[in-house]
Amino acid sequence: MNKILSLAFLLISSSVLAQSEDETNIKRIFNQALQNGKSYEMLEHLTTKIGARLSGSEGAEKAVIWSEKVMKDFGFDSVWLQPVMVPNWVRGKKEVAKIMSGKKSPIEVNVCALGGSIGTGAKGIEAQVIEVKKLEELTVLGSEKIKGKIIFFNRPMDPTHINTFAAYGGAGDQRRAGASEAAKYGAVGVVVRSLGSNLEDYPHTGNMSYTPDVPKIPAIAISTRHAELLSASLKENGNVKFYFETYCEMLPDVQSYNVIGELKGSKFPDEFIVVGGHLDSWDLGQGAHDDGAGCVQSIEVLRILKELRLKPNRTIRAVMFMNEENGLRGGREYARQAELKKEKHIAAMESDRGGFTPRGFTMSGTDEQKAKIRSWKSLLEPYGLADMSQPGGGADIGPLAGQGTTLIGYLPDSQRYFNYHHTSEDTFDKVDKRELELGAASMAALTYLIDKYGLK
Repeated sequence: MNKILSLAFLLISSSVLAQSEDETNIKRIFNQALQNGKSYEMLEHLTTKIGARLSGSEGAEKAVIWSEKVMKDFGFDSVWLQPVMVPNWVRGKKEVAKIMSGKKSPIEVNVCALGGSIGTGAKGIEAQVIEVKKLEELTVLGSEKIKGKIIFFNRPMDPTHINTFAAYGGAGDQRRAGASEAAKYGAVGVVVRSLGSNLEDYPHTGNMSYTPDVPKIPAIAISTRHAELLSASLKENGNVKFYFETYCEMLPDVQSYNVIGELKGSKFPDEFIVVGGHLDSWDLGQGAHDDGAGCVQSIEVLRILKELRLKPNRTIRAVMFMNEENGLRGGREYARQAELKKEKHIAAMESDRGGFTPRGFTMSGTDEQKAKIRSWKSLLEPYGLADMSQPGGGADIGPLAGQGTTLIGYLPDSQRYFNYHHTSEDTFDKVDKRELELGAASMAALTYLIDKYGLK
């Protein structure tokens, strides 16, 4: 009996000591990020010295060179470039658009071409406008009413969703598929209400795609405030015309790269943990929240662990994925190479929701894997990381799911994200230094726990 009691005592003591050590190390991680963090200065350089980084652009090329140098300068064990061919869509000259309402003077409105769209060229497009809220309304209207018209998709993000990503998802089909769906009935162009949470004067771009064997027609986004104006004009005068001109085009694919930095595992070097963000951004702003923040936070995870001499058991990689915004080719190529090399990725974490205040993590994996992560909640909750209830991971790490990898998304507060998402307003000055650093520390803390205990 005494032996059993002694063993129980030893087990309890060991558990208490381990928890105490984890609490100490997590505190050290947060202290390092908040007192000696490098994420904010990295983000300043990436956004203000390099700026927009759309796949195939000069900015994207400069960002690859910069991030490779940064990780080498931090002394990571290995840093390399992983080649990937990416699309090369260019916006061209600034877009022009006007509401033409009867005898009234034309009203200029703020629009931008959607990524992947064809352009109108200098001749532009002018036609009557039909407003719809849902794709299904096109079937009801039919070709007789739509042919030769411009379709105006005016479904706002649902403001009653507390999770703004749910609201974004609920409105996204009109941007992604609206052009081809309207073209099936003979439309000559589409105008899509920007996917933003508030009434704003600036438009939100974003990717769209064309359905094979359906005519390609130009697609633009209109600012939410001017969407309201266009809708009001249509209610006042049902015979409103709209004019727009765009100069965008798709050029041949170009060579680009994922950028990978690595700390080699000391016990299980053939087990991999990935932290990452996407290096590319849209071309209208500086790509600060989307996704410069996620990139520098991921680099910072490795820097913090190295600086604190928390030698990892497993190999930890920071991956700067290329082409998330308009193709996801970087994420797919990383997963393809991992499968070819038979690399065992036990977990992958992505930061692609902006550099805002930490709230927790999303998770996709087995019940056992998710339960293991939630078992660390008491260690993470003091730092505001309380929400571990939602499924999810990230677009770039999604292709790893088929290999049994646990997918994790860093979850910051979402309320301001869609004020800046895919707009000219996504600039460095919109990122708070402390929030950014807290996010990097949050990712580093969870990485430390996964590395130490695994997910079995």
